[in-house]
Amino acid sequence: MLKKEDILKIKSLSADELYKKRDELKKELMQLRFKKNAGQLETLHHIKQVRRDIARIETELSAKAKKETK
Repeated sequence: MLKKEDILKIKSLSADELYKKRDELKKELMQLRFKKNAGQLETLHHIKQVRRDIARIETELSAKAKKETK
């Protein structure tokens, strides 16, 4: 889960760094889903947090793309 400071850092990252971070989180989400299906995941809420973190990064990427087109 991203903390408030991390959320502020997202806004200062470049698009390439955001893509890299998003890819890392997607890999983590895939690992969590595998663990959940295997019955090894104890903290189910972590999946929700990672999904939201990915959405935050996607939102920032979208905002940066809109700025570039203007």
